[in-house]
Amino acid sequence: ALVGSAAVAAGPAQAAPRVPAKAPAAAAECSAPYTIQETLDGGTTWRMCWHYESKAGLVLDNVSYQPKGEARPIKVLTSGKLGQIHVPYDDGKTEYDDITGQGFAQGLQQLNPAECPGGTIKTVRVPDAWDPDHPDVKGLCATTRARGHAYRMNDGRKLYQAQGKDLLVYTVNQVGWYEYITEWRFAGDGTMSMQVGATGTLSPMDYDAGDGRGWPIGKGAKDYATSHAHNVFWRLNFGLDGSPKSKVEQYDSKTTATAGRIPKTKTTRTPVGKELAGDAVGARWWRVVSTAGKNKDGHPRSYEIVPGHTTKYQGRSYTKHDVYFTQYNKCEQFASNNLANCGAGAGKSVDKWVNGQTLTHPVVWVNVGFHHIARDEDQEPMPVHWQGFQLAPRDVTAMSPLTPPALTRHNGHTQD
Repeated sequence: ALVGSAAVAAGPAQAAPRVPAKAPAAAAECSAPYTIQETLDGGTTWRMCWHYESKAGLVLDNVSYQPKGEARPIKVLTSGKLGQIHVPYDDGKTEYDDITGQGFAQGLQQLNPAECPGGTIKTVRVPDAWDPDHPDVKGLCATTRARGHAYRMNDGRKLYQAQGKDLLVYTVNQVGWYEYITEWRFAGDGTMSMQVGATGTLSPMDYDAGDGRGWPIGKGAKDYATSHAHNVFWRLNFGLDGSPKSKVEQYDSKTTATAGRIPKTKTTRTPVGKELAGDAVGARWWRVVSTAGKNKDGHPRSYEIVPGHTTKYQGRSYTKHDVYFTQYNKCEQFASNNLANCGAGAGKSVDKWVNGQTLTHPVVWVNVGFHHIARDEDQEPMPVHWQGFQLAPRDVTAMSPLTPPALTRHNGHTQD
């Protein structure tokens, strides 16, 4: 079943939360206009607050996930936001930090109702607005969007399948000639997807046939659009089960082959006790593990970081790694060109903050790069190119929250 369309509370009082029957109502963590709540396929309810900052733009706070059968919401993130969009050009002449240096937040775009079908467009007051007489922008969309199969299983007697919908929360911010679509998606099975899409148009000032770089755009080989990178960082402050004291674990799988035999693969777990700059090489992955809650099978709840496709930019020290785990420091807000003064020797980028501190309150920074070599099809408007990652639930619930009633006994080893 598909339930409801996205609702962003906007009235003077908060509406009653939509939760499974007999479950206690969740306490409001923010005022009604800044609350987003949606019940999705299979009875899953996502709740969160939002606010808008003068540099980072949209910030989601107190993100919780309440699957069917859980008596209360499971808190996942204390906060999540963009940590930087770093844009260096291949010719070495220009380099931008779009979040902290180019008015990203002030470029919030007004959304047309057709861009938020079936949802709600919220009015955002933009801090330090370029036009101080008009700081309010109808620029935040909360809606639902189809994602295809949630699951499918044919057991020989019956076909089990469901089509899913995600809660989608997004803004559009213009920086120069680019428009960035910042999407946060929340699925009924507990998966969160974060991605940024770049669209708009190619900068008319970035054509230079004589620099030996770029790609010819237009007739013949006269106009070359200068290639550049978009290195997007996200900053995630976890609060699994309401506690900031999460653990981080790294997993590596190694396959060895013996002549005449099927290769064997062994996976090892390494606790990450201190700050880490990590690379997603080989079969490596990480998860953030709750220290405050377990699922009904007695397993600690966790979320796995699932990186998307990336092109790693080697020109700056802070873009050389895929993920960073740093000890929480309120001053450390942006992956590069961090604006606050964090003290002598603290540095202005995330790589400088990996300095051996013990991880008791980890903050996760995810870096996903895209090398934009323009093409004829980028004119005009430019088709959206996406970059992002997922947070996948691992042992958050004892079974899939979307399990059909007929299969709820199939927990652990099953046989006919």
